Amino acid sequence: MRNTHRLSLALVTALLSLGLVAADAATTATVSKPKVEVRRGPDFKTPAVATLAKDASVTIAGQQGLWFKVLTADGKTGYLRVNDVRMAYAKAETAATGKALFTGKAGKGRVSETASVRGLDESDLKSAGFDAAQLQQMESYRASVEEAEAAAKKRRWAITDVAFATEFRPGDPASQPQATQEQKRQRFGIARNLLSMVKPDLADAADGGDQLIGKSEQEITDQELELGPLIAGRVLGAAPLIADPAAQRRVNLIGRWLASRTSRPDLPWTFGIIDSDEVNAFAAPGGYVLITRGLYQLLADDAEVAAVLGHELSHVVQRDHYDVVRKQETQGALGKMGMKRVKAGGMAGSLARDYVAKHGAAVMMTKLDRDAEFRADEAAGIYLARGGSNPLALYSVLQKMTALGASSPKLAQLYRTHPSLDTRMDRIDQRGYAGLETYTRR
Repeated sequence: MRNTHRLSLALVTALLSLGLVAADAATTATVSKPKVEVRRGPDFKTPAVATLAKDASVTIAGQQGLWFKVLTADGKTGYLRVNDVRMAYAKAETAATGKALFTGKAGKGRVSETASVRGLDESDLKSAGFDAAQLQQMESYRASVEEAEAAAKKRRWAITDVAFATEFRPGDPASQPQATQEQKRQRFGIARNLLSMVKPDLADAADGGDQLIGKSEQEITDQELELGPLIAGRVLGAAPLIADPAAQRRVNLIGRWLASRTSRPDLPWTFGIIDSDEVNAFAAPGGYVLITRGLYQLLADDAEVAAVLGHELSHVVQRDHYDVVRKQETQGALGKMGMKRVKAGGMAGSLARDYVAKHGAAVMMTKLDRDAEFRADEAAGIYLARGGSNPLALYSVLQKMTALGASSPKLAQLYRTHPSLDTRMDRIDQRGYAGLETYTRR
């Protein structure tokens, strides 16, 4: 680190006495906006102590809420918002990285370190057996809407009406009655029987065709509800829940509150923290969301917990991982029919279950379309604003991940399945916080 960016001994001592930073935790960052004002305190109401141009370097000494405490090149101290700067990638991860620096401690219900817990890879999730006991334990922490509302009230989170132009909204079952789909299958069956009388080989080739008939909204939801526990139970078979009821309850209260602000509030939303040192999270169909202990420990407060859960909520709402299974199932149906090209609109539950049985929870490690991840980041900001929290909380989490270092083994699987952290933050910056700026000042 350059001398101009090195904390003075006196400042280090002062920060240590306040518990804001460890001696080896200071890191550098670069101003990412055309012009930013360094505030005396973590509040817009405090006076500016310095004005910095784009690409100016600062040393980050700690974090308070969604503000970084910084030291400028000319020795001034003050506060910048988490999205005013970009973290320099750490060359190596230290014990203080992401914890002492940012006071990341997961707030109430803090979990303790568990030694020698390895991360999760695709082979782990594919080979893991279904753990019914762990799934039952996870579901026992499920929070009701009323409980989540009471917890949000204590946090002073109030409902806010925020528009989301591209929000996914499930189709109205009344407009697509289930009977319509059943009628299609019946008609297909009649046609197949007729073929069998005329030319048996054509009838055999059509086996599985009824599986390609589009499903009603209710049928799709029902299948999500069936697949979700099957997948979540297999994730838990690879990495069990941490033995911390307070932390488990906390993520369920926060998650359920935020889920009620989505377009699918009626799913049986269930959240859990699994014992893995990796920094990652998983979303299974039907409302099952799991985050790793490594990620949970990185989070400083309820807003950051909500930000992580908000991203995963979007994957469930949008049916991102459900669609992965659906595409694989459709291919299976096409193969069964011996056809090369068929316009497919649906699938059969048996093939979906077979796919999960064969591939296990590895579907959670499937790399989604980049747009799905960008959409999930955007949705997280919307859900945070709707739930009474600050949309910048997601940016703060991404910054902390950056500080771990691009080569950190804790981020290996995250990088495998997600765009780079820089790319995600670039996308947020490009989109800006139009319509959300008011909520970023909470």
